[in-house]
This record gives sequence, structure tokens and C-alpha cells, in this order.
Amino acid sequence: MCGIAGWVDFAREMGEEGSTVRAMAGTLANRGPDDEAVWTDADAALGHRRLAVIDVDDSVQPMTAEHDGRTLAVLVHNGEVYNYREVRAQLAALGHRFRTAGDTEVVLRAYLEWGPECVQRLDGMFAFAVWDPRSRQLLLARDRLGIKPLYYARTPHGLLFGSEPKALLAHPSLECVVDAEGLAELLAYIATPGHAVYRGIRELPAGHTAVLRQGASGPVLSESRYWSLPNHEHPDTLERTVETVRGLLQESVGAHLVADVPLCTLLSGGVDSSALAAFAARAGAGRPRTFAVDFEGHTERFRKDFWHEDPDAPYAAEVARHVGTDHEPVVLRTADLADDVVDAAALRAQDLPRPIPDMDRSLYLLLRAVRQRSTVALMGEVADELFGGYQSFRDPTLVDTANFPWVTMGLRVAPHGMSTGLLDPALLRKIDVPGYSAQRWSETVAEVPDVPGESETERVMRRVGHAHLTRWLPLLLSRDDRLSMAVGLELRVPYCDHRLVEYVYNIPWAMKTADGREKSVLRSAVADLLPESVTQRRKSPFPITQDPHYGQVLRRRFNAVVADPASPVRPLLDGPACAELAAEDRPIAVDGWGERRNVEMVLQLDAWLRHYRVRLDL
Repeated sequence: MCGIAGWVDFAREMGEEGSTVRAMAGTLANRGPDDEAVWTDADAALGHRRLAVIDVDDSVQPMTAEHDGRTLAVLVHNGEVYNYREVRAQLAALGHRFRTAGDTEVVLRAYLEWGPECVQRLDGMFAFAVWDPRSRQLLLARDRLGIKPLYYARTPHGLLFGSEPKALLAHPSLECVVDAEGLAELLAYIATPGHAVYRGIRELPAGHTAVLRQGASGPVLSESRYWSLPNHEHPDTLERTVETVRGLLQESVGAHLVADVPLCTLLSGGVDSSALAAFAARAGAGRPRTFAVDFEGHTERFRKDFWHEDPDAPYAAEVARHVGTDHEPVVLRTADLADDVVDAAALRAQDLPRPIPDMDRSLYLLLRAVRQRSTVALMGEVADELFGGYQSFRDPTLVDTANFPWVTMGLRVAPHGMSTGLLDPALLRKIDVPGYSAQRWSETVAEVPDVPGESETERVMRRVGHAHLTRWLPLLLSRDDRLSMAVGLELRVPYCDHRLVEYVYNIPWAMKTADGREKSVLRSAVADLLPESVTQRRKSPFPITQDPHYGQVLRRRFNAVVADPASPVRPLLDGPACAELAAEDRPIAVDGWGERRNVEMVLQLDAWLRHYRVRLDL
């Protein structure tokens, strides 16, 4: 896993701009702690930060392909191509010769052989850029599900690109501006394909390539989609479906276990991550290592809430014993979650404020601890989006409301959406999260064709599944990528294998809930591998601390922000509501999702506006 950055400009001598691109890549140092390098020619400068995972001693980047002293192409690559050995064999049969043993040179040679269409032959998680000096052309490419990030910004004479917005914002020509649409996107908590919140920055959508070339009247950029979710009938019986899901998942886990560095699995005690641990244990590559997050005293003082029926730790330990892993709980203290350094690191890793930052800090601390033992970790993300694990799939009052189910859920908490209860009502009316998200929902629905013979219920649930995979999942993948890369850990997501995604997406909702519960197919597929207590356990989200001392931390921070006349978030706040809350002599309530989330968003916005010096153009 790595960080990439670059600058193409057809109107300046880019050989003199290596220091600028080095500074852009420098913002990604945590993504690539093992090596750094910059390559330049007259039109392009490419930068790379490396985390060595495969072919550790070689495969340095930027990687060039040369012939007779002439540079044919230059590549910077972030991610892993899991079928690189098969593609390498195909290329070797076509006459290509290799000097390294990793996947990076395979991507470079694939481009030389097949051009931009090479992406269709690559399986994995990747984002890469290829500069072709022969045609003065830049190719940007991103994997099918968008596991690995890639952003770009147009300039008058070319383009900037990078793994994260911070790399682009480090360029002297780009101002950090967020307009009303960007703020609506942020507060709605959806991921509109291509939208990056910051004005002038675009995220290359998942399953897309983009080609920049010099046209007759200036630079020309064209985006092309090479993959999308297929929509078709599902002919298999339930028995056959369960069997196929098991086979696809087992194959995917096997492919994700390839690494030349220590590897582990994150284990929550839910069926998703437990299945990965079980398949990893059966792969026969030694006794696997697993890690789980927990909070000091959490099991003893646990209180059931709407989201969590029971604590994770006992289930994770039971799975580890059952499948045979070396298991290590990572126990967090409230003082760890309240650490200002951790708070800043989690925010800066993501470049944006988020509505559930305590979860982000917990995940950051878990991944930081895992990094001390492993360089690669498998994670159970995406199973809920695929198999329908969320309440936003199962509650009939959420799935057909002309808006995203999770947005509708947030609008029930507050009229302008979750985490907005302490923001200025006039600002919220102007931003109009309900209207903005409803328009985006309409666009999403329009992408999903009707499948002949489907019932109305199945048609609605197909749209809901599509929305979760294309507008919700990118938020989670982005969070996971940023927080893991912030500590130099490569996270892999076997449920994102595109063959598995294509198959499961088209399983009818009636079959996905065949036993009347969420994720019926997945539970059945791994029932013989796991304890019954786990396969029958209700979906439980990532845990949050219930320690009342955390409420005292929030109280102290909130009162400090509200009392600070220089706080950049003050113009965005509901002054009377904040003053009233600040006057109360009690900890911020950590039960439920109302007050806690509202306060966290105020703190996040304040820290973000301060650090990034954001100019709001509303």
C-alpha cells in the first residue's frame, strides 16, 4: 500500500517542479513510510511514498519501462493486484520480460500491452497513474469498488492528482474552499460518485479511468466507466446460492492472504469478520493472528441500546478459540479516546469532519496497535452492504421514503439530519440536507434498471442495495483506508471481491432473508465453521464507549469552543442552543445518538476549520 501524487502541465517545464510534487507526496508519508521518490520529465512529475508489502526489496516506484534508452511509460501505483501472477503469465507469453517479482511491474506491463483497457484484467484494490511520454498522455485508474482512493483537480494547463485531498491542497495553486453543495454533501453523509466536498477537487469514481491529453486548444480530460453493478435475474436455488457464496468467499480470502510481511485478521465476534478468521485458519498458512477492539470495563458496565445488544469481546474470544487463532484484544481507555493527538490524527487522516468521530478514534487506535504486530490486516467490511445487515435494509419505514434510508433515519433524530442539532437553523435551511439528499437519491434510483419479473418489493430492495454499495460503502472504505494508512497498515477487504459482489448483489431480498433474519445466506454459508452463538447473533455495529467519563471530556471541549471568541465554527452554530447547553453543569450524555453526536460535530467542524483553514463560500 502506498501514496501517490503528481502534476501534469503542458505549459511549463515540469523538470523544475520536483520539489512541489515531493511536498505533495510528503503529506502522504504515513501511507508509505518505507521509501519515497519523484520522477520528472518536461510535462509531468510523479511522486510516490511506499509501504512495502510484496516484493519488498524491489518494485520501487515511480517505476519506468524503457526500450533502447527511451522511456515508454512511468507508473505510480497504490494497492494490491491479487491476480498479478496470472496476468504476469499472460504477459510473459506475449513476450514481456520482468525484472521484479511484484504486482507493480505487472500493472506497468499490462498498460504497455493493453493500454487503458488493462484495468479490466486486474483483480484487486488499486489506484494508479501512468504517464506515457510517447503520447504525452496520463492515465488515472481506480478499482471496481473504489477501495483505494484517487483524487484530481484540473488546472489551466493540466491536472493535479493524489491519493488524498491533502496532497492536492498542498499545491500552491489550490485554495481550500467548501461551498454550499460541498457542505450539504458532508452533512448528509452520502458519497456522491466523483464528489470530494472541496471545490475544484474531484474523486475519480470507482470503476473508472480518466485520460488526460493535450488537445488542439488545450488539455482534454475524459472519464470512462469500465465496471458497474450488473442487474439481472438470479436463477440459482437457495442451496446453490449458499454453496456459491461460500466458494466465492473462500477463494477471495485465499487471494487476500498473499503477502511477504506479517498478516492478521480483525475480529469483532460478528459473523462477517469471524468467517474471514475461519477461512484464514483453514488456509493452512500457520496459526493466524486476530485482533479485537475493546474498552476498559466495557463488558462489566455494558448497557443494551438500539444498536448494540451485547458486547463484542466475549464473542471474539469464543471465535478465536473455536477456529484456532492467536488472539489479542486491544483494550482502550477513555484517556486514549480523549487524547488530543489521537483526535487530531483521526481527523487529519480523513481530511473531513465526520459525524461519529469516537468510532474513528477507536478504529485508529486499534489499527495503530495492530501495526506493531502486522503490516497487513483483513477486515470484514462490506458484508452488511452486500447481505443486508443494517437496520436501514430491514425497517420498511426507511427503505421507500424517496431518500437514502440512513439519511431518513438521521432526519428522525433531527429535522436537518443527524449531528446537526447545534448548528444555525438558518444555515441548515440554506444547505437543505433533506432536499439535497433527496435529489441525490433520485439520481441513484435512475441508475438502477428494472429486472423483468421482479416484484415491487424486490425492485425497492434492489435500489436500496445499490444505494448502500454506491453511496454508503464509499464512506466506509474511505474511512478504513485513511485510518489504516495513517498508521502504515494495509487493510484488505475480501468481501469486496467483485465476483462476490456481482453475485450477491443480485440475490433476491426474499432469499437474503430466507430465515427471517438479516444476512441469512452468509450465516448459512459459514454455519459449520463458527460457533452457533455467533452465527445466530444479531448484527452489532462497531462498538462505542459507554463510559460516562467520556461525557466529561466532551463537556470540557464543547464549553471551551463555545467560549472561544476566535473559534471558526461559531458563525455556524445555533448560539442560544449552544449557550444553553454550555450552561448546564453535567457531562454530555453518552447514551443515545442525539446530544453526543451534535456535540461531536461541533468539535469536529471547529478542528477542521482551524487546521485546514477552510474558506466557506456559502
